[in-house]
Amino acid sequence: MDRVTMDVADQPEAIRERVATLVRALESGIVGRTPLLERLAVAMLAGGHVLVEGAPGLAKTRAVKALAAHLEASFARIQCTPDLMPADLTGTPVWRPDSGSFVFVAGPLFHGLVLVDEINRAPPKVQSALLEAMAEGQVTAGGVTHALPDPFMVVATQNPIEHEGTFPLPEAQMDRFFFHVSVDFPDMAAERAILDLVERETITPPAAPVRPLTVAEIHAARDLAMRTHLAPALKDFIVRLVMATRDGTADGPAGTVVQHPVSPRGTLSLALAVKARAWLAGRDYGTPEDVRALAADCLAHRLVLTWRATAEGETPRKVIAQLLDRVTPL
Repeated sequence: MDRVTMDVADQPEAIRERVATLVRALESGIVGRTPLLERLAVAMLAGGHVLVEGAPGLAKTRAVKALAAHLEASFARIQCTPDLMPADLTGTPVWRPDSGSFVFVAGPLFHGLVLVDEINRAPPKVQSALLEAMAEGQVTAGGVTHALPDPFMVVATQNPIEHEGTFPLPEAQMDRFFFHVSVDFPDMAAERAILDLVERETITPPAAPVRPLTVAEIHAARDLAMRTHLAPALKDFIVRLVMATRDGTADGPAGTVVQHPVSPRGTLSLALAVKARAWLAGRDYGTPEDVRALAADCLAHRLVLTWRATAEGETPRKVIAQLLDRVTPL
């Protein structure tokens, strides 16, 4: 197939199959991480960013690099450290004596897919620069604003077991992430499968790579996914679930658990995620199961609990799970 801009109206199934092929290729090379890979694909279709949290060695970086290998969009990795500066991400104007002027040298943010490793090790100034890029699709350096590529997607990772020398992400930064995915240790069967996979990779030649998804195909897939139908009852289910995190509602936690509830951005993000997941599954309509599957990863990081609730062992994910039991589709 030639790399041409595909007509969305004429080839919707071809576009869907291209994305499905990408997901299958990712799953064949990464064991036990189907939810993470699905979230990455959904975020790509919805134009969102992903925060992946998990202990070292759980294939977080491997998953993102595998996704990058299957996209035509450019890729960059940023290893965060406490001495990182905003210009290390955004780039900076550089004086060129031959021309007698400043020329902007773009930083690693000017790529289609950017992996920000251990984001909580970056100081607040760097996190603020990243916030503008994620929220506005642009960076400002030397008083001049520069547009980022389209598509532009940030996947950040952080380690939950080591906090010395880290800078916790503020609520405003957390809210800019479309998903917050928590990665757990694999079970015994998955661990054995990982061992077999790595052994095969060391002794057999790599399989023929799948043709990368082009930028035109990504845009076409996004357009198709966003056409997925959400029934009025399903929209009401999403809104009622989000409203249940707020004070003064019949289904809410009565203000004793939630200090800051989910904002309307959470409502919009969950609706977009449901559309993308349904489209990936081959449906042109969303279902309550899509909402239940994505709600925790889409909403939990937007909740701030009271100090008392945290001290008693409550977590945002537990709160979302409780609300899903209480808030049901009409």
